[in-house]
Amino acid sequence: MGIIATLVLGLIAGSLAKLVMPGEQGGGIFVTMLLGVVGAFVGSLIGSLFGMSVTGFNIGSIVLSVIGALVVLAIWGFIKGRSARA
Repeated sequence: MGIIATLVLGLIAGSLAKLVMPGEQGGGIFVTMLLGVVGAFVGSLIGSLFGMSVTGFNIGSIVLSVIGALVVLAIWGFIKGRSARA
């Protein structure tokens, strides 16, 4: 998938993942967008590991990007939770 498409898809995926993910992850809208973009790249990596081709805007790409964004948000929440306790 192209870089621009991944960026736009990442913004959408980050927003959807923030809605789906329970609890407070911290960070504002910009952190959410950045984590969503990273999640889109992670999602396309996960998809390629399982032999799924991620191309353009389709349901599969959106689902993989949201899954990637959820993974990144969970890791972010874990890191933020640890730093708050320390």
